[in-house]
Amino acid sequence: MLCLVALIVFSVLGIFSLSYRQLAKEALDCVFRRVTFRSCNTGFQEKVRAKVSGGLLKRSIFLAKVFNKYFELLAWTFFILMVASTIYTIYGGYNFLRYGSCSGLNSSAFCVFDPAGSNNQISQAGASCSVGGPQASNLNLTNVNLDDFPRQKIDSKNQVVFIGCYLCDYTRATYPVVKELLQNHPSDYTFIHFPVKPGSEYLSNYAYCAQKQDPQKFWNFNDSLFSSKKEDLTNNNYVLSLAVKAGYDENSIEKCAVDIGTHSAVNSLFDEVATTNIYGTPTIFVNGQPFVGPKPYRVYWWALK
Repeated sequence: MLCLVALIVFSVLGIFSLSYRQLAKEALDCVFRRVTFRSCNTGFQEKVRAKVSGGLLKRSIFLAKVFNKYFELLAWTFFILMVASTIYTIYGGYNFLRYGSCSGLNSSAFCVFDPAGSNNQISQAGASCSVGGPQASNLNLTNVNLDDFPRQKIDSKNQVVFIGCYLCDYTRATYPVVKELLQNHPSDYTFIHFPVKPGSEYLSNYAYCAQKQDPQKFWNFNDSLFSSKKEDLTNNNYVLSLAVKAGYDENSIEKCAVDIGTHSAVNSLFDEVATTNIYGTPTIFVNGQPFVGPKPYRVYWWALK
């Protein structure tokens, strides 16, 4: 198995040094011989042993002796480590492609393909933005009546439920990704505004009133909220102007937004959303499977298959 390890090592070193290219060729020949059930060239094995031993002698006679004595064992050890690391890398790459994380669905563990953890960042309920935690395993839609929320209900085997906050950067980054997904793969779609950022609570009142007064116009209003600057959304008059542009009557929707009955109804919806065990936004359920944080398009697409 030394020849396989040597092939990889010398192939890489050969990129930078001509002296290693010949060894890489000999290592390739050795691998070919082993694959075809023939003995490896013993001269090559001795070359490798001599080269490594020579390097070790310059640093430590003791290490050189240990290397020569346990040469075959070390060769097998490096081979096993190489195979294990290759399998782990492939496994991590598969998880990253499918879930956006090397360690699996909603894992916030370090991932070499996403070192900043950008695919798992959320705005926590009642807290500042941070990386998601292991509570994702408890997320579910069991006790939520989706008909109480803005919903584009169509005859589709696929279902997408988007829980987000208008002022959450991670929700705002995910919204266009989900819109593209729905354009390419029409699905039963529900949007739920869950305010986790200070100053975003009153937006739920406008979203509730827009949905109740005209469910079709709501989606244009929803788009305009996400396409606006966050700073503008803290201005009540600006949000009201967006509702008017979407086709709502100014007096009617403003009266609804400040009505005590609206506050009560919205709070009841918050309690219902809380039964999902949500701990931050965005949280997106695709066919019942929860995804926490702004995942790449491919992750949501894969969940629809």
